[in-house]
Amino acid sequence: MQRAYSPADTLIAHTDRVLRTLTGHAKTTGRDNPANTRDENELSADEAKLSAQLMRVNHAGEVAAQALYQGQSLTARNKDVQEKLTQAAEEENDHLAWCKSRLNELDEKTSLLDPFWYFGSLAIGATAGLAGDKWSLGFLAETERQVVQHIDSHLEKLPHTDQKTRAILEQMREDENQHATTAIEQGAAELPSFIKQGMRLTSKIMTKTSFWI
Repeated sequence: MQRAYSPADTLIAHTDRVLRTLTGHAKTTGRDNPANTRDENELSADEAKLSAQLMRVNHAGEVAAQALYQGQSLTARNKDVQEKLTQAAEEENDHLAWCKSRLNELDEKTSLLDPFWYFGSLAIGATAGLAGDKWSLGFLAETERQVVQHIDSHLEKLPHTDQKTRAILEQMREDENQHATTAIEQGAAELPSFIKQGMRLTSKIMTKTSFWI
């Protein structure tokens, strides 16, 4: 028999997710870190710095993704949609852990603005969910498309010697593509162009800022 959760239970569960995401202890699927499949090559100081800056951007993006999924799941009407969002969130937690681990190896910190990215994205996700499941899924699909574009640009900028970071980004790109495909298969609506442009602008602000802070 499936347990019926009270509003208090739900609040506690979501609060736990917030704290785990922001403190680096998010629940993952347990997949192996793709970086473990590659050798650690010696990087110059400039190469290591660039890799760390790119990974800080990706980590900030994964923090935002967690908040988006949480906001959407809070307001999703369909149980199947909620389950898909939860599954995608756990896979995104893998990305969060991998990015954090790589930043530690490169002796760099995550973005100081992570709490800001999280709560801003939580509000956006909840708003998308309130618009209806097809629009929420459409928002998810477009988010993942734009994330893939960012990852592609990072793979081009990444030092060729940094194979560990490259392995992480390649697996992230594969997962993000799958999430977008799943959202479309579940009935995602195509977002109006002005919303897509607004999403790109917001993303640009986050990536430019978290590259340095």
